[in-house]
Amino acid sequence: MKSYFSRLPLLGILFLAGACSIDKKPYNGLAEDAILQNAQGLRAATDGNYTFIKDSDYTRNLYIMNEYPGDNVTLSGTTTDPLFLTYTYRHTSDQGNTLQIYRKGYQVIVGCNKVIEAVKEGTSKELDQILGENLFLRAMVHFDLVRLFGRPYTQSPETNLGIIIKTDSKADDNATRSTVKDVYAFVVSELQRSIKLMTTVRTSSYASPAAANALLSRVYLYMNDNANALKYADLVIADGRFALATPTQVPDFYTLENEQNREVIFAIKHTLKDDRGFSAIGSMYYTSPGGIGWGEVYASQEYQDLVNKFPNDKRRSFLVKKLTSAGAQEQRNGINKVYITKFSNQGGIPTLSSPIVLRLAEMYLNRAEVYAKMGDNAKAIADVNLIRQRAGLTGTELYTVADLKGLPTVLDVVLQERRLELAFEGHRPYDIFRNNRSLVRNYPGFHNTTNGQQTVLPDDKQLVNLVPESEIVLNKNLKQNPL
Repeated sequence: MKSYFSRLPLLGILFLAGACSIDKKPYNGLAEDAILQNAQGLRAATDGNYTFIKDSDYTRNLYIMNEYPGDNVTLSGTTTDPLFLTYTYRHTSDQGNTLQIYRKGYQVIVGCNKVIEAVKEGTSKELDQILGENLFLRAMVHFDLVRLFGRPYTQSPETNLGIIIKTDSKADDNATRSTVKDVYAFVVSELQRSIKLMTTVRTSSYASPAAANALLSRVYLYMNDNANALKYADLVIADGRFALATPTQVPDFYTLENEQNREVIFAIKHTLKDDRGFSAIGSMYYTSPGGIGWGEVYASQEYQDLVNKFPNDKRRSFLVKKLTSAGAQEQRNGINKVYITKFSNQGGIPTLSSPIVLRLAEMYLNRAEVYAKMGDNAKAIADVNLIRQRAGLTGTELYTVADLKGLPTVLDVVLQERRLELAFEGHRPYDIFRNNRSLVRNYPGFHNTTNGQQTVLPDDKQLVNLVPESEIVLNKNLKQNPL
């Protein structure tokens, strides 16, 4: 029986024989062998891999599946979209979004593998750059998938199953899932190797040493390897090419193209031709005045209360109340419509955005979390305050070691600030569970529970997605997560 890997199309079709820029429409006029013979073809193939990750099967599902299991959003009713299963922790083995991201993820990985196999390291700086970018993309996708299908690293990574580590472009009919620990080790090794190979300065639409350093900081943070999480965060902060947004820049932060934003380290570039309309990430969060977007997932009441605690907080601008013609709060199924605009209005288009994967603010918050866990409370508070100042907060709105504003520990301060700053960007559920905390939804929303509230423990079996059943049918050695 053939696996999914054996059914992937040839490179010329797989990449649509990518163009010279990810902003241009790819073409499919070259055979696979021709594409892989020279730097121009290899660059075209690499640009094809960037095109794959912005496919809605990958990007839309990634940001939904990373964010909706958290407590920053509320679902206002039932829907046939599989995001309902993601939000309610009712995963199934035939869930549409898991199959889409699983297959698209491995399509990207195999695409990267074809380029990696064709490049001999050290031939030229240009080819080393291409090799490094594909190593970064391959590592990033493995990391995305292991977080979705494998348990948190802090929970027995030596025995818990992660995903298949795929390092070739050949059919692999009987591949087995590696442990979470081995997948993380692979990701770290790939990223470290990529850093040495990438020497050309490119925009934030492409992989770079800084992007690899930033992702390493995140990976090590998830591994609870504080020393390395700190090391790589410091490397990005010291880079000099990136700067935190100012308070006046924050309200328009997500409407800019990523190349115009000095805080962005890596983003999945979308241009007007990539606008997904009602299938965009932002469509579920927002309905424009012109009626574009579903607007059925809102900011949770708990998050609203948190961000509204300080009226000067510029991050309040990402929440928009939908009002009736009489000026009253509009509702859906009894839940206040409070739209989220972090994935809307790039270039004035309601459903267009270039989702940010890595940005400088996260690096300061990674570092703050490490400092808190190492007991260096003053440094942790200083980094948190940098982020609060970015949001326009000053004076008594900032923390001191002696004034945690009612929070029990400095770590709680850091995690709350991560929640405020990184909201809706796909961090919150991981921040909760990797720190062995429970998700608590005591606010209005369609949580699919009898009492309207929901608590998910960090060891709940539904914490991770089920491997698509169709892939298990194709591969007799692919084991399922606990049902």
